[in-house]
Amino acid sequence: MQSEARTNRTAVTEFILLGLVETENLQPMVFILFLFAYLVTVGGNLSILAAILVEPKLHTPMYFLLGNLSVLDIGCINVTVPTMLDHLLSHKRTVPYAACLSQLFFFHLLAGMDCFLLTAMAYDRFLAICRPLTYSTRMSQTVQRILVAVSWACAITNALTHTIALTTLNFCGPNEVNHFYCDLPQLFQLSCSSTQLNELLLFGVGFIMAGTPVVLIIISYIHVAAAVLHIRSVEGRKKAFSTCGSHLTVVCLFYGTGIFNYMRLGSEEASDKDKGVGVFNTVINPMLNPLIYSLRNPDVQGALWRVLVGRRSLT
Repeated sequence: MQSEARTNRTAVTEFILLGLVETENLQPMVFILFLFAYLVTVGGNLSILAAILVEPKLHTPMYFLLGNLSVLDIGCINVTVPTMLDHLLSHKRTVPYAACLSQLFFFHLLAGMDCFLLTAMAYDRFLAICRPLTYSTRMSQTVQRILVAVSWACAITNALTHTIALTTLNFCGPNEVNHFYCDLPQLFQLSCSSTQLNELLLFGVGFIMAGTPVVLIIISYIHVAAAVLHIRSVEGRKKAFSTCGSHLTVVCLFYGTGIFNYMRLGSEEASDKDKGVGVFNTVINPMLNPLIYSLRNPDVQGALWRVLVGRRSLT
């Protein structure tokens, strides 16, 4: 019995990623679109990082956290898109079991880090607007590093939990993943053993790892809104809201797609909707973030312009 179970456990040595489109005529167009999106995302986020590094005005806690968000966006798109582009170019859709687990781990690592980093950014806005007199001490460089380090620790714990739990499942039948990257909902459907505990774990850990940050973000912005409404100057209110608007937009996009993707787990078969949400999570969100944070921020716009025209204009 043990040898049979071991055989079943290792029966599937690779998965087949069906990708976004199966029609060969559409694959060159999809390749060009996603290559363009990849280059724009990496270029945009590297530009944000360069602007933060070279512009002294941006050496503040808010932009330190924004720089970390740009690093996450670059990592997120590199976890999924290069593999998909390679499959489109080579027409090879297989991915080894170990590589699939690695992709799953890094995807959930970066997604978990996003949750906590967005919470830290909300806390930063709360202190800046509601506690301006003690802001510099409460958001010192030491505090910033602690926030980022704790976020990484929690994200690693989250990713390891799901990855290790997945290794307990048997994959002994179909191996076609109806997606363009390896993720839990699609892999659960391929398992020939019960996934009930894994699904409960996903809901439970997801509730703690995502629900807690959402509650903290909401509480922070309730206090921020109350403080802003007490500002008599219309210009002052506008400036305060503008510093929070970009962050709120990113939060809504990130959590909206995440809830759609995971909170309806098991309600229906994997479909094109899941692929659309996957594109939003791994491509659209990382591509939009630099645009969202630069459009309404004159400091970032000025720094980006100086990066583009050269370092001479910094003097």
